[in-house]
Amino acid sequence: MKRIFLSLLMIAGVTTATMAQSAQYQDAMTKNISDLDSTSTFKPDVLQQKANVFERIANAEKTQWQPYYYAAYCNIMSALMQQDKSKVDAMADQAETDLTLADQLSPKNSEISCIKSLIATARLTVNPMDRAQKYGPMAAQLLEEGKTFNPENPRVYLLQGQSLIYTPEQFGGSKEGGKKLLELALQKYSSFKPATTLDPTWGEGYAKGLLSNTK
Repeated sequence: MKRIFLSLLMIAGVTTATMAQSAQYQDAMTKNISDLDSTSTFKPDVLQQKANVFERIANAEKTQWQPYYYAAYCNIMSALMQQDKSKVDAMADQAETDLTLADQLSPKNSEISCIKSLIATARLTVNPMDRAQKYGPMAAQLLEEGKTFNPENPRVYLLQGQSLIYTPEQFGGSKEGGKKLLELALQKYSSFKPATTLDPTWGEGYAKGLLSNTK
């Protein structure tokens, strides 16, 4: 009887510790995701700090794909805003490292395909003349992959629309085509429900601003 009682106490202790750890993880993630879309956060140095925070969370919660995803997201958004293009490849490398771990934990994930596409876009910006032929089609193909995994993901259409708007017409760009994709993205945002509270929801405000600028 004494042995059974001690075993029950140990199980209760482990369960309580796990619940406390889970609550701590949820709180840390919720706090750091909540301001990702704000203008005060969307600066290269602040995003870099955020990436470091998500990497620390990921190292403590190695079975969760979201912290690796957000670390990659912050690194690649920071890279896309970099004026010094000599820094971009190293930042893209770090984003790719984090995203590979997210991909292993959550394969065939449309959100991860979107970040892979952004990594290819960031590498293209380093030297468009030399890299467009390789990374342009790669970025587009990854968005098609993301659409296959989840055709209701609004970020796929946001990124496709953005690409069409900013690509010169002689290379396949189209402001009118981009506008239609942004309108479709906003339709998808209106009905999109993330699988968990920690899954990505970013981009709706940006899509509205981009669409407004095309009118």
